[in-house]
Amino acid sequence: MIVLPPLSLYIHIPWCVQKCPYCDFNSHAQKGAIPEREYLQHLLADLDQQLDYVQGRELHSIFIGGGTPSLFSSESIAYLLQQISQRIAFRDGIEITLEANPGTAEAERFVGYHQAGVTRLSMGIQSFDDQKLQQLGRIHNSAEAKYAVNLAKTAQFSRFNLDLMHGLPNQTIEQALSDLQQAIELSPPHLSWYQLTIEPNTLFASKPPRLPDDDMLWEIFAQGHQLLTQAGYQQYETSAYAKQGYQCEHNLNYWRFGDYLAIGCGAHGKVSFPEGKIVRYSQTKHPKGYLQGNYRYQQHEVGELDRPFEFFMNRFRLLEAVPKEDFLHFTGLSIASIEKPIDEAVKQDYIVERKNSWQITEHGKLFLNDLLTLFLAE
Repeated sequence: MIVLPPLSLYIHIPWCVQKCPYCDFNSHAQKGAIPEREYLQHLLADLDQQLDYVQGRELHSIFIGGGTPSLFSSESIAYLLQQISQRIAFRDGIEITLEANPGTAEAERFVGYHQAGVTRLSMGIQSFDDQKLQQLGRIHNSAEAKYAVNLAKTAQFSRFNLDLMHGLPNQTIEQALSDLQQAIELSPPHLSWYQLTIEPNTLFASKPPRLPDDDMLWEIFAQGHQLLTQAGYQQYETSAYAKQGYQCEHNLNYWRFGDYLAIGCGAHGKVSFPEGKIVRYSQTKHPKGYLQGNYRYQQHEVGELDRPFEFFMNRFRLLEAVPKEDFLHFTGLSIASIEKPIDEAVKQDYIVERKNSWQITEHGKLFLNDLLTLFLAE
């Protein structure tokens, strides 16, 4: 038996002005007018086919990602949210996040998004160095990024996130810390600060840039972490820092092994069922197929042998304690079923075990892959 976890909704809008050379997300360069109205109707038809997955729950959070969702008008976002609320109840104080490009044209829409019901913006800044932004294929500059942040504040977004990268091509420690310091000076409630990695099937994979070596990357992280901590930010997830009370609710639900519906091109979902089944699924990636009404791409059931790895792969990204009852409730498995890997993880000082919880250690954070390997099905 499984106790149903909180339910979120992820919405994918796949279009961008241009494809960035490091990006391996399901995004497509805009060619001509985006079929905005048509896509909205397909999103809602996609959702209608998944309403049985709700199982009486309210929506805990909504995340509109991409691509560049801020290419859609505020009127479209308002219509979409209104239609969703007529199909699924929203919990009081629901967090609704929209990913936004800091380019001037999209930033001018922030007031409209707030009026549409969006409660949180996530802005893809990446760097405040104009040369680095050009190398990353970004269409905004540093001045536009800072302007967008101030617009978000003017639009009364009390919750917003800045996405920032480190380990950029030919980046020095001083440049990386300068980016971080400029971000801190803008006082965002939440900062996603992550290392650039070269992903397969990207332009950077075919023409790799020169990146900082491992020693420099470690120094960037160590000094940057100290800078963020001194500025009042708390690291709560591998690549996420927030001021007290401003963690991303949607991402927390992911990492806590919650459920999430998924609509839109290439979106991934996870749904649990009281009788003990857990299903993961993904939607058709290309807009052409999706706009023909072919929404589901693939799905599979998460077997009992794979659940410990999947559960801890998510939970140990978070630095908070993991309640043992969450493992029992959300996997449908017993504590006895993971006794051996837990004992080994404690022995290796990857985690500490308390009466009602487990928690990753500083040592475990450094050897996360080794820790997770312990839970792989034999």
